[in-house]
Amino acid sequence: MRVTALTLPEILILRPERFEDARGFFSETYNRNVFAASGIDLDFVQDNHSLSKSPGTIRGLHYQVAPFAQSKLVRVLRGAVLDVAVDIRRSSPNFGKWVATRLSAKEGNQIFVPAGFAHGYCTLEPDTEVFYKVTQHYSPDHEFGILWNDPAIGVDWPVTPDQVSLSGKDRNYPLLQDAPALYD
Repeated sequence: MRVTALTLPEILILRPERFEDARGFFSETYNRNVFAASGIDLDFVQDNHSLSKSPGTIRGLHYQVAPFAQSKLVRVLRGAVLDVAVDIRRSSPNFGKWVATRLSAKEGNQIFVPAGFAHGYCTLEPDTEVFYKVTQHYSPDHEFGILWNDPAIGVDWPVTPDQVSLSGKDRNYPLLQDAPALYD
């Protein structure tokens, strides 16, 4: 497995090896020992799977706070997304900065997003399925979000506001400067 840090070095791209033949391929997408050797020594407690029917669907920017802060390991099972992470640690020199990468089923790449970052993605193809592991269970009382198009963050999404498909909750999240709970 190849592991590469993005410009926010806590955000990692993982590329599992694929063994291909005439039948298709085999890939080991998670191995606790391999991940621990790469610095990701966490207990994942829940798997999540989402389907977005239309390109331009944005899910995010989401995060949970302690004691239910979540680190995530995200991959695409079908289709492709632009995956985004935003540093929301107030004490970080990278506070409010973001990184993005394209994840696709074809590439088989994954992204690791540690606690302390808001996470979201925009679907690039129809019927995109995203699968992700998290280190804490979902807790609605500890769930927060930041408005997807906060101009102070400036994520370069591949859709305009009139093209985007959002949940009501995602459409109404506050700006980063107004977020009620962040990391210190």
